[in-house]
Amino acid sequence: MMSDPKNADKESKPYRRGVGIVLLNRDNRIFVGSRIDTPGAWQMPQGGIDGDEGPREAALRELHEEVGTDKAEIIAETKNWLTYELPGDMHLQAWKGRYRGQIQQWFAMRFLGEDSDIKLDLHHPEFDAWKWVSPEQLVTGIVPFKRKLYEDVVAEFADLF
Repeated sequence: MMSDPKNADKESKPYRRGVGIVLLNRDNRIFVGSRIDTPGAWQMPQGGIDGDEGPREAALRELHEEVGTDKAEIIAETKNWLTYELPGDMHLQAWKGRYRGQIQQWFAMRFLGEDSDIKLDLHHPEFDAWKWVSPEQLVTGIVPFKRKLYEDVVAEFADLF
């Protein structure tokens, strides 16, 4: 059986370095946003690390860009970097076809503001709606190819919920 050249190409690509944010409110519920570019897809804030930026700096920047607030403090981070693979041919379109998926450092942050401090349109919006969810709702509501990643993040930060 011949191998699929698209998959061989995918396996030769690196992972995109990034960060993810588990933003917790006072009730230990988790912020999720509905992606503008993928209706019905809810996820936690995440994004790439720019240039020589460190992961903590990137996480705080991404929080401000995607959630529109800086009213949060980092309370924990994952011990290791976590990865996910893009499914099928998605690696041909995402990030201009340069990556197979992402390798991410995840940060738990305590939200110190009020719901009114969340401004999804402060920068270039990625989310068109948001809500607070339980860890169980978070895992069941994520796109299937990120489910294992989210399960790992929830397990690592379980003592915070």
